[in-house]
Amino acid sequence: MFRKLNMSVVYATIAFSWNDPDLRYPPGLRELSANLPVAYHLACRVQVGCRWILVDATWDPPLAKAGFPVNDHWDGYSETKCAVKPLTLQVQPPINNPKKIESCCRIRDEEICAMESEKNHWNEVDRARYYHEKVNVRTMGEMELIKQFNREFDAWLDNVRLDKFYPAPEDFSQ
Repeated sequence: MFRKLNMSVVYATIAFSWNDPDLRYPPGLRELSANLPVAYHLACRVQVGCRWILVDATWDPPLAKAGFPVNDHWDGYSETKCAVKPLTLQVQPPINNPKKIESCCRIRDEEICAMESEKNHWNEVDRARYYHEKVNVRTMGEMELIKQFNREFDAWLDNVRLDKFYPAPEDFSQ
């Protein structure tokens, strides 16, 4: 959609772990998540002016009470929250670029200020190739564990959305 608006876009593949300590999993799901292999999330980086910003849909608002990042209000110019916590949170500093502003549209890979565990792709073919290289090394056991986790995770999300297991967010401060 951004490309239809003539905006420059790269696909951002972000390595993460489902065993994010900020997520308020029930014990069985926490145990499953601890044994999963590294996962890879897809988001976008969009050029807004001379800046590349992360644009990610994140999770739906009812899931905030279980610790999921939610973008309640986005101004269309600043970065959104990322739906996952990257394996490393260290953000690479922007590369000092003394070029004139007019030249910012000729951006190179190294000028995109990506997270350390993020790999950017200029097209969907490169992104798909990278993703498949990463996940094709998984064992059958890991694949079965991922399937089990996904089933239980989806059921848990449904319960969280229905408020079956979680009080209102303000109740967590007690």
